[in-house]
Amino acid sequence: MRLVTFSDGGGHDRLGALCRTDTAVVDLSGAAIYQMGRTFLCFSSMQALIEAGPAALDTTRQVLASTLQDEASEFLLDIASVRLRAPLPRPVQIRDCIAFFDHMRNSMPALVEIMIAESSDPQAMREHMKNTSSILTADDLPDFMLKNPVYYRCNNLAVIGPGQDIIWPDFANMMDYELEFAAVIGKTGCDIPRNEARGHIFGYTIFNDVSARDYQVKEMAAGIGVNKSKDFDTGIVLGPCIVTADEIPDPYNLMMTARINGEVWSEGSTSQMDFKFEDIIAYVSRNQTIHPGEVLGSGTVPLGCGLELGKFLADGDCIELEIESLGLLKNKIIKNHDGQPMGKEL
Repeated sequence: MRLVTFSDGGGHDRLGALCRTDTAVVDLSGAAIYQMGRTFLCFSSMQALIEAGPAALDTTRQVLASTLQDEASEFLLDIASVRLRAPLPRPVQIRDCIAFFDHMRNSMPALVEIMIAESSDPQAMREHMKNTSSILTADDLPDFMLKNPVYYRCNNLAVIGPGQDIIWPDFANMMDYELEFAAVIGKTGCDIPRNEARGHIFGYTIFNDVSARDYQVKEMAAGIGVNKSKDFDTGIVLGPCIVTADEIPDPYNLMMTARINGEVWSEGSTSQMDFKFEDIIAYVSRNQTIHPGEVLGSGTVPLGCGLELGKFLADGDCIELEIESLGLLKNKIIKNHDGQPMGKEL
């Protein structure tokens, strides 16, 4: 199933399922009440459905099938009549991992070049970097990174969905998209063996980890890792739907594409993942319980961001991220500044 959260005419979020090649959506709560004569807590939100487990998914399939048999159903809505939200508007938690090594091999030297260019004495900074860091050439990555799917925690309160504007933060000049694949956790577990990890996945979605690259290099120079450069309102984009795991028999063979203003900038595949979600779940759950509604990002597919390509976003750009079988995630990035110059320092 292709599950969504959508806003109805009254501005309330509702749980739905896409159908008819994503041209229509079934209002699951309304349809269930009509068909079975009672309300279902599992249809109150995406989080409630995930927490309710496999039996709730069976009920969802039943409601969906029955609605589709009734061509005139009032709960079968044209997609143009609703507004899709992030499928999981407030994930329990979000971790973004490094599952594609070549993205890091491409990105680290590019970030260093920005750091050098932004410094007051670029030549001196270049010499300093040569003497203190191997990431200028990035012949290889740290051994720990090659052996563990390291991650950072994202702001689960900054999530937006398809069609919503990404607001350009006023402290940044170089904004970037990141084409990522994400798994949504469906079952609680701790110390999960790799061979059991797939059973903890509820479904998959597209993840755009929006990044302020010029601010990111300042954080790198301070030795504190990424924080504010990836932590601002509208900086996490998920959607357009969560495709349940049973619909994706091989999640590691999906084409990934990014287009900016209709022009293809990035192409890749989930087959390029060096760590699979099974590896990530086993690692993250070590001595730590994971819960339904958590999101695990794959990190960026190689050449899946402007940083790796040497070009960045501009005010008003339309970003389209597409992953085979998962749909199309489309947003604009805008400078909400009333004509004032950007680049304000924090």
